[in-house]
Amino acid sequence: MRRLTLNKLTKQILCAFLSFALILGNITIVQADEMDLNCKSAILVDAASGEVIVEKNPHEKLPPASVTKVMTMLLIMEAVDSGKITFEDKVTISKQAESKNSEGTMLLLEAGEVRTVHELLLGIAVESANDACIAMAEYISGSEEEFVKLMNKRAQELGMNDTNFMNPNGLHEDGHVTSAYDIGLMSRALVKHDKIFNYISQYMVDVHIGKKNDVLRSLTNKNKMVRFYQGFIDGIKTGYTRQAMYCISLSAKKNNLRLISVIMGAPDVPIRTKEAKKLLDYGFANYSNYSVAKAGDVVAETQVSKGDMTNIKVVSNDEISVLIKKGEDKSITKEIKLPSMLVAPIKKDQQLGEMILLKDGKEIAKFALVSSCDVNKSSFFINLRKSFEYWFGANN
Repeated sequence: MRRLTLNKLTKQILCAFLSFALILGNITIVQADEMDLNCKSAILVDAASGEVIVEKNPHEKLPPASVTKVMTMLLIMEAVDSGKITFEDKVTISKQAESKNSEGTMLLLEAGEVRTVHELLLGIAVESANDACIAMAEYISGSEEEFVKLMNKRAQELGMNDTNFMNPNGLHEDGHVTSAYDIGLMSRALVKHDKIFNYISQYMVDVHIGKKNDVLRSLTNKNKMVRFYQGFIDGIKTGYTRQAMYCISLSAKKNNLRLISVIMGAPDVPIRTKEAKKLLDYGFANYSNYSVAKAGDVVAETQVSKGDMTNIKVVSNDEISVLIKKGEDKSITKEIKLPSMLVAPIKKDQQLGEMILLKDGKEIAKFALVSSCDVNKSSFFINLRKSFEYWFGANN
């Protein structure tokens, strides 16, 4: 079994995603030829674990059209979550971002008008507005060119080795390519941001545009499946150009299982819809998610030596779950490996150990366990206070 993994450049980020580092043969990948999919490339992925369930030509490099905007939205959400920008920030539309300089679907922005990040993100997620992508690219990075560099840098961090972005909106350019596998990677990263569903799951919204804020536009999601499969399908992004044909990255959730279905190069919208849903139906019919802990859950506690704390809570670094085929024995056991004594200093989110999941005694997954807080090295005065607390506490 192969899983969709996220490669990180720094030690800290590597630790943050180590929870997905190892899976040993728990799921058999279905080749899409067995499902007779009418598209160039496809993949079905478990969003939590990254396990690939179905694939067809997963690494074929193809133009993605507006599915490119998954990366644009990811960088917006990361900028929001890092505090670099807020949804309420006001963005002044430049001459370069003005609608007359764009092609395809647009919000019809004018140079000099002011829109919020929230409004522009609605335009990108719902209307698939190319001019809104340029405006946000310039706001985050200073220019479209610098933003594209950031897109490619982030793609490499995620392990998207089939990808080369040349613009933030997906308009066709020779060399602007990605793969179904890589779309799965960036889609997994995007849906980790809960607030993105306030945008990608909207079917119809109204936004004001214009320099006088006097034009009301009703936006309708290009992904009609969020309406007709409401409560089941909740995103992510469609795309079409003549060269790319019809593409989609689709997110859907049933119970605690979220799947991502990617179709590239379908001949028309009905076939794209049919094939994307076919993958989801197969996944939900045959698999379930075995959840052990959510990100941040306390799973253990261990002692600390030479620190300003004597004990530290150990938490799961990310969601701890595995994909299981329905009908199989779900008797999964867990084993926690931690030192009995840690030595300060310890940094928050520092990896302290790991949780191993076993099925029938066989290891099927490893997940990183990290510190819940900083533990500073104990000072002379802290040691003195501890001694007083120990001796006077012992006498009481």
